[in-house]
Parts: sequence; C-alpha cells; structure tokens
Amino acid sequence: MLRGVFAIGVGLPLLHLCARSLSEAHAQGDPKSQRPQNGDRFVLRTDEQPGKVIKVADIPIGGPPVPAFPMDPTNGVVRDGSRLNQLLLVRFNASDLSEETKSRSADGVVVYSGVCTHAGCDITIWKADATRFRCPCHESEFDPKDAGRVVGGPAPRRLPRVPVKVVDGVPVAAAGFLGRPGFQTG
Repeated sequence: MLRGVFAIGVGLPLLHLCARSLSEAHAQGDPKSQRPQNGDRFVLRTDEQPGKVIKVADIPIGGPPVPAFPMDPTNGVVRDGSRLNQLLLVRFNASDLSEETKSRSADGVVVYSGVCTHAGCDITIWKADATRFRCPCHESEFDPKDAGRVVGGPAPRRLPRVPVKVVDGVPVAAAGFLGRPGFQTG
C-alpha cells in the first residue's frame, strides 16, 4: 500500500509535468496556438467584425475593454488556437496609470490576459464604476491601471500583461506575456 501511495505521489506531478510539456510543445508548433509575440497586432474576437485589426481610436478611454486575439502581421495568422491567447485591451489617460503600468503601455493602451489566474475562467465582466476586470466564476477583481493587480477575490496572482507600443495608430505587442497566462494547478 505504501508503494502505491508513493507511486501516486511521484507519478501525479510527473504526469502534470508531461502534460504541460506536451501542451507547450503543441503551442510551439502550431502558429495559431503560439502565445503573443513582439510585433503582433491585435484583432477583434467579437462576432462583429472578427479579425479586424484594432486601432487606438477603437479603444474607448476608460473602458469597456476590447476583446482581442494576437495576430502575426507577417502571415496574417490569428493566434486563436488557444483560449489562453484571449486578450483584453483597455485605454486610460496615461496620468491614471501606475508607473509600472505606464512603462508597458502606449497612448494609455494596456493589454491583459482575458483568463483568470484563479481557476482559468474567462474574464467577461467590466466594472465601469471602479474600472476593473471581474471574473464571473469566483469574483476575483483585477486593476488594469496597476499592472493587473489582484484587488479582490481568490486569484493568487495578477493578470499577465503584454507590453504595448503604437505604430501608425495601431497597438502592437512590444513583447510576449509578462507572466504565465491561465491558472496553476497544485
């Protein structure tokens, strides 16, 4: 019996590690599943005009956020093969952003993962009065003006963000995710 318990104790973490490695390998090989990369544009992930490149002027100051996916501009591949690539673009007056957030934004535009760090639910609620993202599953709240900091609920860490630059009026990824998107098991 002790051998069985030991095997489970050692085997489960190894199984998790193997599954994670396979998932990451899949994301490496499939261009649609690759995480956002430097130079990617952002395209709408709504039913209205899906795949339309988002311009700074399309993002209202103070929200609501614009749901997006990254897109490789060299070949037009939209990176929608993984739900972890769901992004939320929101725009603020630069003076309203924390210094850390301001340094990774452009023209007040900030970009965050649209997947909660608690249980991996899609973040679909915008609290306009507080200008915060809210997860509908367990009510975690995140402050997009302060680097996606957790301000309520059980989420264990801030929302991963994508640094932004603006090129010809279009927000562009300046790097990949800062932080790992999704939630962490065990």
